[in-house]
This record gives sequence, structure tokens and C-alpha cells, in this order.
Amino acid sequence: MALRSPRSRGRYRVPEEPYKVNERIQAREVRVVGDNVETGVYDISKARAIAEAQGLDLVEIAPTATPPVCKVVDYSKFKYEQKKKQKEIKAKAQRVVIKEIRFGPNTDDHDFDFKLKHAMEFLKEGAKVKAYVHFVGRTIVFKERGLNILNRFSEALAEYGKIEMEPKLEGKRMTIILAPTAPKK
Repeated sequence: MALRSPRSRGRYRVPEEPYKVNERIQAREVRVVGDNVETGVYDISKARAIAEAQGLDLVEIAPTATPPVCKVVDYSKFKYEQKKKQKEIKAKAQRVVIKEIRFGPNTDDHDFDFKLKHAMEFLKEGAKVKAYVHFVGRTIVFKERGLNILNRFSEALAEYGKIEMEPKLEGKRMTIILAPTAPKK
């Protein structure tokens, strides 16, 4: 049996409402908007009366405006629509995919071409490509070769992607990042 602290027993936190509704609105005057309502600035008691007469709620949607903007609407329906909008925004948000391609300072032409074809496919799909030359042991003395490989790589992919980060040496890796120019299909 797990022990719980005496404070947590039987208590749970109710999530705080993101909007102020009806009596929770503290402003003296509010701008009222909504369906079947004449838009205008009203005293808070008058605004609540307008909402109550329609059997709806007064919801503060823009608290930072002067005066605050309140909407006459069914609050539960309003919350549902807000959640739905948030889901749509989240679904439409693009997830950035970064594919990595590794080279050595002595990468041969055939290997280079093979990796170049993969990078073209990644960029066509809309993913970013992070190519790097990994220097192992004493190969760090061939920094120029690594730079040449990455420059050749970025020039070959010029029509598929643009350079987002120039070649940069970080520890034993020289890295370049390419972003796709053509939109995803």
C-alpha cells in the first residue's frame, strides 16, 4: 500500500477556467458582442441582464482591451468550439523533420552520389537535411576536405534546398543544414 501525504487525501485540483464568466467578470463597463445583441459599451450589470434575458452567459473574451470585450454566448458551446479550434491549429502545425547524413573526410564519389540521392528525396518530402563530416582520430587535419565535401553537397542540392546553416566545425563534426525550397506534396 502506497503512503500518501495527509494533504492530498481526497483532494484534487479543478482546472482553472481560461475565461471569466458572468459574476466573475470584474470590470465596471464592458463592450458586448454576440448574436442577437446590439454591440456597444454597457455597464456590467446591464450586460449581465442582456445575457440572462437570452438564457446565455456573458464571457470575457478580450480582458486586456479597453473596455474589456464580452460575448453573449452559451459557455459550454463556446469552450467546445475553442477546443476544436486549438485541435485544428495543432493538426495544421508543421512538424519539422531533420534527417541526418554522415560523411567521412575521405568519402568516395560513389558514396557521395548515393547519399546525395537520399538527401534529394528527403528535401522533396519536405524534411530538413543535416549533413556532417565526422572526423575520427587524426583525420581532423583534413578540415579542408570536409569543407569541400559539404560545399559540393550544398551546390548539388541548390535546386532542392537552401542553406540554413553554413558549414561549421563543432568538436569533431563539421555540420551544414539545408531546408527544403519546394513545398511538400
